[in-house]
Amino acid sequence: MRQLGLAATEFGPEGFLPDDPAAKAATLAGYGLKAVGQFVPVVLHDPDHDPLPEVERAMAGLVAAGASTVVVAATAGQDGYDERPVLDQSGWSTLLGNLDRITDAAAVRGLVATLHPHVGTMVESGEETARVLAGSRVGLCLDTGHLLIGGGDPVAVVQQNPGRIAHIHLKDVRIDLARRVQSGEATYTDAVAGGMYVPLGQGDVDVEAIVTALENSGYAGWYVLEQDCILAGAPADGSAGPDPAVDVQASIEHLLAVAGPSAAGA
Repeated sequence: MRQLGLAATEFGPEGFLPDDPAAKAATLAGYGLKAVGQFVPVVLHDPDHDPLPEVERAMAGLVAAGASTVVVAATAGQDGYDERPVLDQSGWSTLLGNLDRITDAAAVRGLVATLHPHVGTMVESGEETARVLAGSRVGLCLDTGHLLIGGGDPVAVVQQNPGRIAHIHLKDVRIDLARRVQSGEATYTDAVAGGMYVPLGQGDVDVEAIVTALENSGYAGWYVLEQDCILAGAPADGSAGPDPAVDVQASIEHLLAVAGPSAAGA
């Protein structure tokens, strides 16, 4: 990441960084990287499950590492992202109430809580995202790829709710594969393996319109670059397909081209 010119990172998947918060912070500092936040998938809709202790443990690590943002996803409570149950009114009420509890707990610690609409979770579509924005106080982590795959319009969300967007996961996707996921012709996992996510500027997300709208609205947060992939082997041995580092470099160049110097720390 440092070789590519990145200034900071989220914590990544389990095992990517040390578990101990102080060791996390030391590892990042050793590479001159700042800590941004952490993706925390938790069950929010079950009235018999309290998600706050799990999120609070994550927040303790974020504070220790000097990060700013906790990124919560409303997981369906089962493995993977290929299936999810349908929520009734009671489930929605529980989910929205838990989001407000997490928002308040984060603020006490000097953190910003955000909800990440994500394929295969209880909040994936544009309609479900709108319900969260209308029914809770949580900030939005706008994941441009997941929202498009879930049937939403990330450009419209930015333009209509600039004050609620607290964090950005910039992704670009191939709409042909996204539509196969939407129709049920392909699972999310299969579509990712098939190359649904591509470097910024090479897919069907209007990255320039999104970044322009954010910059014009005074957005001062991070642009987190994400390109989900499933590798067949180590990139170095040439068997895994495109090298992710090459794709990241292409995304950085596109982001700087559409956003200018203001995004140089992305």
